[in-house]
Amino acid sequence: MLDQKFLDYLQQNYEITFNNRKLVERAMTHSSFDNEHKELGIGNYERLEFLGDAVLEINISRYLFEKYPQLPEGKLTRLRSDIVRTDSFARFAKEIQIDKYLLIGKGEEKQGARQRHTLLEDIFEAFNGALYLDQGNTKVEEFLESVVYPHIDSGEFSEDTDFKTHLQERLQQSGEVEIDYKVIDEEGPDHDKKFEIELIVNDKILSKGFGFSKKHAEQMAAKEALEQLK
Repeated sequence: MLDQKFLDYLQQNYEITFNNRKLVERAMTHSSFDNEHKELGIGNYERLEFLGDAVLEINISRYLFEKYPQLPEGKLTRLRSDIVRTDSFARFAKEIQIDKYLLIGKGEEKQGARQRHTLLEDIFEAFNGALYLDQGNTKVEEFLESVVYPHIDSGEFSEDTDFKTHLQERLQQSGEVEIDYKVIDEEGPDHDKKFEIELIVNDKILSKGFGFSKKHAEQMAAKEALEQLK
C-alpha cells in the first residue's frame, strides 16, 4: 500500500532501499489506517517508534559528544533537547516527505492529522527504527548525516551560536544602530506555523529569515545578515 514514489524518493535522495519492505510500510502506517485495513496485515508504527526513539537519541548524543568536546554535560543535554523534540523531528519528517506518504485513516485525515507535529515526530522515529532493523546503525548514521547533522553544523540549535548577539556586536562597532526584527508573514495552522522575519537596520531591510518559531526565524535573519557582511 505504501506509494512506490516514496520508496523511489528514498533511493534517489538518500540511497536507501529497504530489504524488508514490510518494515518501512509498518513505520509509515498510523493505527487508524491499520484498523480500516486489517486484511492487509500491515500493523502500525508504534513499536518501531519505541525503538527509533532510542536509536536517534544515542546517535545524536554521540554526534554532539564528538562535535563539541569542550561543552560540559549540562550544555550538551540542553543542546540535545533542542534537537530531540517534536518541532525538530516534525521538520525532518517533512524534509523527507513523510507527511505526503504516511498511511492514515479517513477520519484522522479529515481532522488534519497528516500535518500534526506529534504524529510526524512519531513516524520519523519509527522510520529510523525500521531502518535500524533493516540495515543496521551504519545506515542510520548515513541518513542522519544527510538530514539532521547539517542543521546542527549550521548552528541552528546551538546556544553558543547566538547570531543576533554576534550581529549586534558587529554592527555597533562603528556606533549605535537601530535593529528591528519584524514578522512579515505567517503560514500554516497554529500547530504548524512558519514565520518570515525581516531584519531592519536603521530603517533599511538588511535580510530575511524563516523558521518554525519567531525566535528561530530571527536567528536565521541575523545569520543571513552576517553572511552578507562577510
